[in-house]
Amino acid sequence: MNVTPMLDVVFIMLIFFIVTASFVKEAGIQIDRPVAAKSIPKPRGNILIAISQTGEVWVQKRRIEPDQVRSNVERLLSETPEASVVIQADRRSKNGVFVKVFDQAKQAGVKEVAISALEGNL
Repeated sequence: MNVTPMLDVVFIMLIFFIVTASFVKEAGIQIDRPVAAKSIPKPRGNILIAISQTGEVWVQKRRIEPDQVRSNVERLLSETPEASVVIQADRRSKNGVFVKVFDQAKQAGVKEVAISALEGNL
């Protein structure tokens, strides 16, 4: 029995599933996001920046210093010029780190910076 045609079909199906699969972007760490009474869903953020409760900053699964946010965002913007930034700050993180990251992202030339929150009752 010749199994070559069956292997061809399986291989083509494998390629089809790999090409059509959507990959979820993650910032690199688990964040306990704050709850907001009203939020607007954003379909996709191209550049994710996470701030942990201890003030660590993560971009694309890499830990960086807050002063390096601008250069990292500029590099990512050169790859996708119309990218937007989503900042995922832990509810127990320091406000000063968030403001610094936000400023660095805006100085990098990002047109839209969003803040990630969970929708719910306060």
